[in-house]
Amino acid sequence: MNRKELESAPLNVKLDKCREVIAEAFDRYPLDRLAIAWTGGKDSTLVLWMAMEVCRKRGHKLPACFCIDEGDVFDEIRAFLAKHTADWGLDFHMIHNHDVSSKAEALGAPIRVAELNERNRKEVARLGYAEEEFFYEPESLVGNHLMKTATLNMFLDERKVAAFFEGIRWDEQGARSEEKFFSPRAASETSPAHMRVSPILHLKEREVWEAMFKLGVPYCELYKQGYRSLGARVTTRKTGDAPAWEQDLESAPERVGRRQDKEGMMGKLRELGYM
Repeated sequence: MNRKELESAPLNVKLDKCREVIAEAFDRYPLDRLAIAWTGGKDSTLVLWMAMEVCRKRGHKLPACFCIDEGDVFDEIRAFLAKHTADWGLDFHMIHNHDVSSKAEALGAPIRVAELNERNRKEVARLGYAEEEFFYEPESLVGNHLMKTATLNMFLDERKVAAFFEGIRWDEQGARSEEKFFSPRAASETSPAHMRVSPILHLKEREVWEAMFKLGVPYCELYKQGYRSLGARVTTRKTGDAPAWEQDLESAPERVGRRQDKEGMMGKLRELGYM
């Protein structure tokens, strides 16, 4: 089935494709070399749920799960992650770049590049950033790279992860519109070679919600409050008063409630390894 046919297929066919991608990843990689990126958002939670389905059917354990703590996570997301980690018995890791955060007095505070460890200084150099200081803002160019991508790279390196599942979609953001179900990433000075597996690429936002309700997948309460896309706490806003799934999902971009200068940098951030 080509992309055009897949995008127009009914939901049950699309969900079968999701499971097919997940099963293929389990066939290609040892369980102890796989991981699942779980942010607590709807997309990654759907991926996790279907991965659990596939694991139960095949009779093996679920790979380790991880969430990147960029330094400004919603309390509601932390509570959601904690509850379902316990409910589902997950091997869960909240990963964080402590070297960076320890140099800042608070969000928005300046950090001197020279005070960072060698690995983080190399990550700053990859950006072509020449200033002596940057501000501790998780959604800025430097902040996003250090607190998310660099943190991810360190986790993959330390855990010897060969491939991980992520919950990105073609219709979610322009920089992700040409992504593949299996996307290899070459090694660099600061990141290991690995594969990124994206089982729900072909689902649209509304279809994600349809799948969540169809399968009985739990979701963070912030969506019921009117958030459509969840990022850093101080730079994410509601897109309406109605629950996310009741909003006009076709007329406004899904990530309109996110910090827009970061959205404009998404192509560059992804070139550097951002999800």
